Amino acid sequence: MHGTTPPGLGAFDRARRRRILGLALPIIGGMASQNVLNLVDTAMVGTLGASALAAVGMASFANFLASAFVTGISAGVQAMAARRLGEGRTSETAVALNGGLLLAASIALPLSAVLFALAPHIFPFLVDDPSVVAAGVPYLRARLVAMVALGMNFAFRGYWNGVDLSRLYMRTLIIMHVTNIALNWLLIFGHLGMPRLGTLGAGIGTAASTFLGTAIYVGLGLRHARGAGFLAGLPNRSTIATMLRLSVPAGVQQTFFAAGMTVLFWIIGRVGTQELAASNVLVNLLLVAILPSIGFGLAAASLVGHALGQGRPVDARAWGWDVSGLAMAVVGLLALPGAIVPDLILKIFLHDPALLDLARLPLRVIALTMVADATGMVLLNALQGAGDTRRVMVVAVSLQWLLFLPIAYVLGPVLGFGMNAIWFAQVGYRALQAVIFIAMWRRGRWAEAKV
Repeated sequence: MHGTTPPGLGAFDRARRRRILGLALPIIGGMASQNVLNLVDTAMVGTLGASALAAVGMASFANFLASAFVTGISAGVQAMAARRLGEGRTSETAVALNGGLLLAASIALPLSAVLFALAPHIFPFLVDDPSVVAAGVPYLRARLVAMVALGMNFAFRGYWNGVDLSRLYMRTLIIMHVTNIALNWLLIFGHLGMPRLGTLGAGIGTAASTFLGTAIYVGLGLRHARGAGFLAGLPNRSTIATMLRLSVPAGVQQTFFAAGMTVLFWIIGRVGTQELAASNVLVNLLLVAILPSIGFGLAAASLVGHALGQGRPVDARAWGWDVSGLAMAVVGLLALPGAIVPDLILKIFLHDPALLDLARLPLRVIALTMVADATGMVLLNALQGAGDTRRVMVVAVSLQWLLFLPIAYVLGPVLGFGMNAIWFAQVGYRALQAVIFIAMWRRGRWAEAKV
């Protein structure tokens, strides 16, 4: 009977742990893709000096902002694919992917062309140091060229997650990262007779790796999703309407989150260029550190979607709590080095003792609060997997833009409390967000969402 408790539910048994880890671990690897590409650029460009490091940091987040709406399509693809799989309509699971790819292309191609042309005029508004602008614009333009490939990669990611095929990421990612590292080594530093392009070389290497990933995903789709409707025809009006209803709030949330991170960089830039360079490393480390939480959250989104498709909301609720508990344990373990030996991590990216001193305390604070943030990230994604994307958008955008960013601006540039105060405010806002998503999951209104 729909809504009844399945046998054994409530005991977090070995079978449920295996199911969660089987979904989450490949997803974490997949989620690492974009952030590892950013970290590779950061580590290699870090040898060129503080201006180049600050430029890549600001440009990475400008690109994150520009691409955020397109990458938000992934949430709609995953929610629809997971629900169709739970309903037993396996021949229709890839219809959502077709819609996601169409939306990604139709949005990303014109948007990236316009932003490519405007990049030299927009970037100086983000940072006023001429050397940072000169190094950042070429890198940003190279990344913008790959926006359509990035959007398509995220649509594929949503599909693989939704139909329990997240393991298909890994071979693709290994090839992408090896390619990125090799191209960076050649083009940043001019090895083996290649031109020494500095930050532009880092951008080209990352963009080329992203396009390569798209080509591989298409091949995997033809092999594993043809029977599910992959590229069988254009999606119908109903599919596109559902995709838009689910994806637009997720895309708006992603866009505002990315814009907020870019504004955060702008605020820190007003404190100083050294603070901006140190924060570039901190933000990239933070985005990698939350990947396990997001990966577990995307696993929860699939498990919740499958359960709701089967008419089992009680099981869906239990998956949210089970995944949160496991995520907290794993994240707590992974965060320990950042709390205990921050210099061991920071010295990979920061070669200036002054920058190292700036970043040490914020990294410790971030690491110590990652466990609390894990539950919020899991439940945010679980709510989206249930189709409750609009309320998630309202909460996330309101807390970041109406609370955190004004406080960060007042504490940093206005009152002069410096970079540490800004990072303490960041930790506080994330903790409050976690509390609100816990309350939303307890209430259970997400089970009524139509997908």
